Amino acid sequence: MSRLKELRNYVCDVINNLDDVDERTAAITHLNGVALAAVILAKKRGLNEELAPMAAMLHDLHAYKTGSYDDHAHLGSELARSILNELNLTNEEETDIICSAIYHHDDKLVTDSPMDELLKDADVISHTMHDPSKAIKEKEQARYSSICSELGLRG
Repeated sequence: MSRLKELRNYVCDVINNLDDVDERTAAITHLNGVALAAVILAKKRGLNEELAPMAAMLHDLHAYKTGSYDDHAHLGSELARSILNELNLTNEEETDIICSAIYHHDDKLVTDSPMDELLKDADVISHTMHDPSKAIKEKEQARYSSICSELGLRG
């Protein structure tokens, strides 16, 4: 079994234990949507096509498990590290790359490492393209425009 599939199974088990059916559906939809966008961006940008979706699958898991988005990026990074260590899926350098991306993914107005930026952009793709009728959050507008330009899409 691939590392991504093993991680996806683990995350799905966690999500499937949530009490709220609507929250379970939203979590699976969002995490898988971000993972798909992450692979597309990794291919486009020449970044690791396996680590990108792994970071995406874990990036909001803390928020879903706790029901709180308070400091969810930083706390989520700690949770991701413990999961990756428990499952023994990544080496130390890979774990650091994934956890850095998760730690910084909510800082949409700041520029960080290429993998950090990829996760931020994949998250924005999910937020803005899952339901195009919704207004784009102010903190995501510039990033959304840049992504559309990069991918040759109308913004």
